Amino acid sequence: MEWISNLISTLLDWVQQLGYFGIMLGLMIEIIPSEIVLAYGGYLVHMGNINFVGAVFFGVVGGVIAQLFIYWIGRYGGRPILEKYGKYILIKKKHIDVSEAWFLKYGSGVIFTARFIPVARHAISIPAGMAKMPVGKFLLLTTLAVIPWSILFVYLGMLLGEQWQHVDEKAGPYIMPILLGALALLIVYVVVKMFSNKKKAAK
Repeated sequence: MEWISNLISTLLDWVQQLGYFGIMLGLMIEIIPSEIVLAYGGYLVHMGNINFVGAVFFGVVGGVIAQLFIYWIGRYGGRPILEKYGKYILIKKKHIDVSEAWFLKYGSGVIFTARFIPVARHAISIPAGMAKMPVGKFLLLTTLAVIPWSILFVYLGMLLGEQWQHVDEKAGPYIMPILLGALALLIVYVVVKMFSNKKKAAK
């Protein structure tokens, strides 16, 4: 749709004007996917407007604050609010369903691994909030996941330069190993959790 393209173009112009803070705010408001904002940040690095470390740092800060915002909505607004208004921050009902099922089944450790799973990535903060997961633990796991994500897309945007819009195509070979690694970590986490629960039950 033309209005969406115009909106994205306007927001990216805004990111360019504000530099580091533009990247952070672009991620915080969650109107366009984080991959686009970070890749554009990488393009600005390519152009020499900002540096790589600063782009990644403010990308991480913005990404974590965005997820903290969703966490608080989940904690104090609950599922009804997000089902009604989630579409405005790119969260659909199916995303909430999947992330809630994952969180209930695997526990808080899934906050890290789910960040790399397309359907659950943005919505996993919702059940964490509804379950009143400790904020410190939530922030730690979220930050650990957002760091590699930010590094990857800023790097790819920098590498692609003028072709940064094709970041999705370039990201494919990188995303699959990350996805497999995240799933492997999830399996390890589940196995460890199962053994831990069995030991507690045996006492």
